[in-house]
Amino acid sequence: MGIGSDVISGLGLANPVVRLGVTGLSRAGKTVFITALVANMLQRGRMAGLRAASEGRIKAAWLQPQPDDTLPRFDFERHLAALTGPEPFWPDGTRHVSQLRLSLRIEGGGLLSGFRGARVLHLDIVDYPGEWLLDLRLMERDFGQWSAEVLSRIGGRPGADRFLGALGGETPGAPFTEPRATALAQLYTAHLNAARAAGWADCTPGRFLIPGELEGSPALTFAPLPPELQDGHLGREFRRRFDAYKSRVVRPFFRDHFARIDRQVVLVDVLGAIHQGPRAVEDMRRAMSDILTAFRPGRAGWLAQLLGLRRVERILFAATKADHLHHTQHPALIAIATAMLREARDRADFQGARTEAMAIAALRTTTEETIRQGDETLPAVRGRLVDGRQAAFYPGELPTDPGLLLHPARQGAEGWLDADYSVMNFAPARLTLRPGDGPPHIRLDRAAQFLIGDRL
Repeated sequence: MGIGSDVISGLGLANPVVRLGVTGLSRAGKTVFITALVANMLQRGRMAGLRAASEGRIKAAWLQPQPDDTLPRFDFERHLAALTGPEPFWPDGTRHVSQLRLSLRIEGGGLLSGFRGARVLHLDIVDYPGEWLLDLRLMERDFGQWSAEVLSRIGGRPGADRFLGALGGETPGAPFTEPRATALAQLYTAHLNAARAAGWADCTPGRFLIPGELEGSPALTFAPLPPELQDGHLGREFRRRFDAYKSRVVRPFFRDHFARIDRQVVLVDVLGAIHQGPRAVEDMRRAMSDILTAFRPGRAGWLAQLLGLRRVERILFAATKADHLHHTQHPALIAIATAMLREARDRADFQGARTEAMAIAALRTTTEETIRQGDETLPAVRGRLVDGRQAAFYPGELPTDPGLLLHPARQGAEGWLDADYSVMNFAPARLTLRPGDGPPHIRLDRAAQFLIGDRL
């Protein structure tokens, strides 16, 4: 049996390949992150924090044809045109798995650089919805366990009352009918969409939100049920469909895409969760902890690599939209993101993977200034709103002690006692880029250094 090209690359017998997974929950900025990262790797004038770029050792960067014939190509050119055109706008979010190959010609450094010629590293960037990643934890649950977890937490969330009311009208011994099953699944899906729009992160199954080619299929036509309905005709059929969802949707995704990741970025809209309130912060903390249980972190030995049993070696937790804050508040944002993800991060660290938390803006949309409010001078940011107007914005002061947010979140508080945190929907700024410069960003170069710097 021959050795696959990925294995040969991993053993250093050909141009090596690093597979970088990019995920995050809806509106965290996956598409913008990938587009800005690739644009700044092609034009590296703003990448001083990436040592190989600042030292001039990256001699060339170019896009290669899509390496996987069965995956859509990430539409880099269209997304870049949306972000940098005369009237820039945010591109559409991630709806399916896609991939892009960026190749780098690198000159060696150090004392032995003269004896080592230039080499090529292929960076395969894999974009996939974070909602699908949440489904990986379903592999460890049966239908009854999943139903109990969902029904215990959805009370009070948007759309839950209609779905729970429909469940209350079900009779345990009633015969199964497809129209009734479809109605329940549609009400549950409507609840998931409304909850996600309101800032809730823990919304499963993820394919109900982004169904793709499976829309309307039996594998996406079920809903959680209380114990008294699980032994009837409806419960037995929903249990069968839940199991089919795991075996025919979740497992192939893990096998074909997720299990092959070397490095991983998890994008988190921490500011959006804080704006939604304590329950959204706690929900996001739990969701991101659950996401990390799906990873198999730690360095894989050569035998494991030969057999294709890869491990995620580095995981970056990136709190996005740092440009919505004055730089004086960035340390507080990093501290909050680190504390929110500590449970997940500690688990990954324990198993051998290197992890890091950063506050970034893949595309900077604002400039900093100070504004006066009464007798106070406040650190603010100014940017272009979606309607074209310019606005200065002060979101509120984040606490330097993350516990002031996370403690009430864990306690189930309904709101923040002493503060109100706002968010602003900025549009991309109109750009005039100098030759050699990619789009402006905040710490995208440091993120790249952590993720792939050791391979350069």
